[in-house]
Amino acid sequence: MWLAADDDTQIYILGTMHALPPGTDWDRGKVARAVDRADELVLELAPDQLAEAGKEFQQLAPRQVPLAMAERLPPAALAAYRAFEAGGGAFDADALDDWAVMVLMGQRAAEQAALSPAAGVEAGLTARFQAAGKPVAGLETAHSQLMLFETLDPATQRALLTRAAEDAGSAVADIRALTGAWRRGDTATLEALINEDVDAVPAARKAVITDRNRAWSHWILRRMASPGTVLVAVGAGHLVGKDGVPALLESEGLTVTRVQ
Repeated sequence: MWLAADDDTQIYILGTMHALPPGTDWDRGKVARAVDRADELVLELAPDQLAEAGKEFQQLAPRQVPLAMAERLPPAALAAYRAFEAGGGAFDADALDDWAVMVLMGQRAAEQAALSPAAGVEAGLTARFQAAGKPVAGLETAHSQLMLFETLDPATQRALLTRAAEDAGSAVADIRALTGAWRRGDTATLEALINEDVDAVPAARKAVITDRNRAWSHWILRRMASPGTVLVAVGAGHLVGKDGVPALLESEGLTVTRVQ
């Protein structure tokens, strides 16, 4: 967690995991104090938009013309994909866009790693703020978030899917390593794990990471003009590295301090 502050505004920026093992204790110490002090919570998606995500996925994910996975993936990647799919039932992937298959694979890997969105940071924060009668807002909509993937060019989507398939055998271990680094507050390991995935597909990194980080940092800079205390909670991968939100804010002349 980082803090950006001036004379009358405090904005805490908390790196989250969207899904966690049930019972994970994340809201202690300075995080708990920031939750208590904040007048409002800002997430990637407000609760009403999160509720819309499933419907948006169903509308955007289908292909116009089905395409067999055997025609999309090279032999080694296809074999790894088939083995992963066999561990939990078919995805009906032939009828889905490449990005949608990748999303479903990520969700299944999280389930197999015993992670649950209901135990994630966003779910806990939303419950806390709503119980206290404090507003909960979002930086994006469900539609705009999924359109980030839908509008990736076909070659980039195929590269992402191929990489996900090739790495399917280690997906659960990779998620556990990412979660472990987050629990330790190990930003160097977080950055290395995230970069290993996205740096191989630069167009995806720009659309899914860098451009969003810039938009969110600009939102924070604008919000600094209004007094109050805000907790901004977004995926931890958006807060690390030279194009993470804290680094981008510092490049704009704002003092940002890591506090947890």
